[in-house]
Amino acid sequence: MFSKTRGAALALLIATPVAAMPAAAPKVGIDSFAQLATPLPYPYDETANANAAVAKAKRLARTSHKLVIIDLGGNWCGDCRILSATMDRPELKRFLDRHYVTVLVDVGRFDKNLQIPAHYGISERLEGVPALLIVDPKTDRLLDAGRVSALEDARNMTPQALADWLAQWTR
Repeated sequence: MFSKTRGAALALLIATPVAAMPAAAPKVGIDSFAQLATPLPYPYDETANANAAVAKAKRLARTSHKLVIIDLGGNWCGDCRILSATMDRPELKRFLDRHYVTVLVDVGRFDKNLQIPAHYGISERLEGVPALLIVDPKTDRLLDAGRVSALEDARNMTPQALADWLAQWTR
């Protein structure tokens, strides 16, 4: 027979929705960024309308019940290019497509499209890029506040560490 405390804990565990727990990150399939296909992509469209692209991503994410990744960076940034190439790995791309709508925003040399991070309360200069804004499209709330520049030194992480970081926000 269960004690009242153990029974309550079991009931809480059963009642906790699985969707509230982060999804496990997929195995990226490479151990080193040296294994990425070269040349690395230039992923940021320097002529794109960032406001329209972000609005479209949020609409799509709302209707498909996903989160939004707003990837702020520039084609001049090696870490941005490494992150983009890693996110394009088939194993990780499938995972990201299942949980996120991703939009890339060119911030130039920290002098373009800064209204996007400002919308989420980031009005000071970005600490570095890539800077990822993980947004809940239902509430338009920034989920990774205080950690948006966590991947700015992507080249000194492992491909799997990048995947693990991205997976922690899923639901």
